[in-house]
Amino acid sequence: MTRFTVNNQPVQYRLDPKTPLLWALRDASNLTGAKYGCGTGDCGACTVDVDGEAVKSCQTMIGAIEGSFVTTIEGLSRDRSHPVQLAWLAKNVTQCGFCVPGMVMAAAVFLKKNRNPSEDEIRAGITNLCRCGVYPRVVDAVLRAARVARGDENIEAGASPGTSPDEAAKRVPALTPTPQ
Repeated sequence: MTRFTVNNQPVQYRLDPKTPLLWALRDASNLTGAKYGCGTGDCGACTVDVDGEAVKSCQTMIGAIEGSFVTTIEGLSRDRSHPVQLAWLAKNVTQCGFCVPGMVMAAAVFLKKNRNPSEDEIRAGITNLCRCGVYPRVVDAVLRAARVARGDENIEAGASPGTSPDEAAKRVPALTPTPQ
């Protein structure tokens, strides 16, 4: 049995220790934020935080991380208040959304290590692939998230998950539905 912590919850997997972390998370824990993209560790759609490192979960066997602390996109912040998530929304980074969880996790780990990155450091440090080509917006979002994390800037959070559209519009006037 393999034991480690996922999103601050101790877990025990009765899976072969050679099972990729991605499949343990998705299939055994129903944490589907990390995506299967390439299966070779090249695209980064499956990126999670393992002990403060951005890890390609499709290439990490659960037996190799016994005792580790894993954070997935679901555990980054339940109310989407993490600076990277706020900046991602504010900068309209998302297009199709498939790569977003892995990129957000890569950016969150990157900013833990570099609180004041340059554009070139971001491009070199976040190597995830995006078929939609949102790379310029990713750089802008990471720069903004860094400012938020340092306390140099604020981003007003949108509505929390599960908020009704009417309640969201009260909190964020830009979300007011247009009459039809």
